[in-house]
Amino acid sequence: MKAKRMWKKGIGLVLAAILCLFALAGCNSSETASTDSKGDGSKQTESAQSTLDKIKERGKLVVGVKYDLNLFGLKNPETGEVEGFDIDIAKGLAKKILGDENKIELKEVTSKTRIPMLNNGEIDAIIATMTITEDRKKEVDFSDVYFMAGQSLLVKKNSKINGIKDIKKGVTVLTAKGSTSAQNIRAKAPEATVLEFENYAEAFTALKAGQGDALTTDNALLFGMAKQDPNFRVVDETFSEEPYGIAVRKGDKEFVDLINEYLREIKENGEYDKIYEKWIGEKPKQ
Repeated sequence: MKAKRMWKKGIGLVLAAILCLFALAGCNSSETASTDSKGDGSKQTESAQSTLDKIKERGKLVVGVKYDLNLFGLKNPETGEVEGFDIDIAKGLAKKILGDENKIELKEVTSKTRIPMLNNGEIDAIIATMTITEDRKKEVDFSDVYFMAGQSLLVKKNSKINGIKDIKKGVTVLTAKGSTSAQNIRAKAPEATVLEFENYAEAFTALKAGQGDALTTDNALLFGMAKQDPNFRVVDETFSEEPYGIAVRKGDKEFVDLINEYLREIKENGEYDKIYEKWIGEKPKQ
């Protein structure tokens, strides 16, 4: 009996050793698969793949833009095309990366949705009148400033509102959710009522319907709204500086560096001035 028990114990040890060997082999093969290379011994996993590599592999740049802002990003109802200053900047970036400005996909974003869409990988970059702020720098990385705006007010032509000093108790101001404009107006005019809408197109519709006394955002955007409806005017005063930047995912230094190189190039070769004059008008003297 003792010999039989010893034999069974020996068989058990052998089986255990075989199982261990199989487990080790599985681990090694898994490690090899994750570090296998395209030919140099170090394959890049999808999570580690850079944004630029993904863009080149995909063959198109995916950019988040506004669809509701005349002059910067507005969907033309006749052609279905999105047009504006930001769109031309985005197309130029696609040409810089892929050699063709048409190798681009434009996805609609709002002030509220743009950062989540960037960080969940739906878009490669945000080019959507996005002001560079310290709070936003905690969530995304920005390029150099590509456009400098200032916050102002859009009112009816016969309005008595001519500046921020006129935004007092009893005055209702309209703006977009998730925008720096909403934060600024509350800080500058704490007694006013502020109503936030999903986007500026909805806010402008509400203003025209008499739901507010003024609409606030960056003056460059307000000029586009006033151009759409001559019953409204932009007040002369601005009460903030709004430096726009192109946003990418946090830590994406390679992509930021390329974008900054692109911005330098178009400013040096005159292409930036052409885009500015096409959409905004004569560029201010620096």
